[in-house]
Amino acid sequence: MAVQQGIWKISQSADAKPQALREIKLENEALLEQQIVKDISILNAHWLLIGQQVTTDFGKKIDLLAVDASGSVIVIELKKDRTPRDVVAQTIDYASWVETLTSDRLSRIYAEFAVKQGLSSQSLDEVFRQKFSMVLSEDDLNSSHQMVIVAAELDASTERIITYLNDKASVAVNAVFFSVFEDNGHQYLSRAWMIDPLETEEHAVNTSAKGHWNGELYCSFGAGPGSRNWEDAIEYGFVSGGGGRWYSKTLLDVSPGDRLWVNIPGTGYVGVAEVTASAVMADEFITEDMALKGSYARAEDVGEDNAEFFVGVKWLHTETQSTAFSEVGLFGNQNTIARPRDKKWDHTVERLKQVWMIK
Repeated sequence: MAVQQGIWKISQSADAKPQALREIKLENEALLEQQIVKDISILNAHWLLIGQQVTTDFGKKIDLLAVDASGSVIVIELKKDRTPRDVVAQTIDYASWVETLTSDRLSRIYAEFAVKQGLSSQSLDEVFRQKFSMVLSEDDLNSSHQMVIVAAELDASTERIITYLNDKASVAVNAVFFSVFEDNGHQYLSRAWMIDPLETEEHAVNTSAKGHWNGELYCSFGAGPGSRNWEDAIEYGFVSGGGGRWYSKTLLDVSPGDRLWVNIPGTGYVGVAEVTASAVMADEFITEDMALKGSYARAEDVGEDNAEFFVGVKWLHTETQSTAFSEVGLFGNQNTIARPRDKKWDHTVERLKQVWMIK
């Protein structure tokens, strides 16, 4: 199904019709690549660009590499003069190479990119922390990957292939379409995703999962100055996440009766709770009688995508941040809610049960 885009200029006069801007051809895809390098939010505001024209071990060059807050690596390929099927096959081939990269190799790729771009920091750990306000976990980095094809359009056959890979094979591949419009000598860029990017991210997480899920939910609670507050969560019985759909989307999959174990990144595990209510936005959850110490964005102020979402819980055990439980070998992840399928998570849950005497 072809994706059509358009931009209309709204007149200040109530009697005038909206004026459709003229669509023009993007003459140089290298220019689009440079625009993305200058501002990765053109694709996704929650990605960090770490490489451009990255040379693979078999002599090919990947247009762009990025990571998201979960450590997932994103392979970004511009269609350029290749046929649609060729670019899909090439992107999958690149992803098979990216999957083999160690954290050290990815750090070197970023350092080379930073030097070429004249960036102030050549440390992937440092820029990741600055971008996401989180510590980059070596276990999370490249634990999954995604593929994104950038094009003006794709043929119907290629779109069917991408849809099939996502829906049937759970392969995290997506396409984003750009159009250019002109008005009085000014050019404007329009973007449309073929598949909701959140679906692709979910496939990336599922693809990387190994082993059996033990039925226990992991929760990352990003407490900090000017943000959510752990004492609020204890007193009013909630966990929350927000600041973008990436941070809030997993809360929507939580159901009453689920049990979750709460970790404050950089601090340690601080509680375990049973979910009592499904996720709602701050506007609905917060009441006037709550004396909240933290800051929680409301949809009426920042829009639904950036609003804080709350899940009501009954605490089974809590710790203060100063008594949080932390030791080597415990599971950590940047997703607000996760269903880990690895032995480290099994160990973490059993260890917390032992320490907190939870059945």
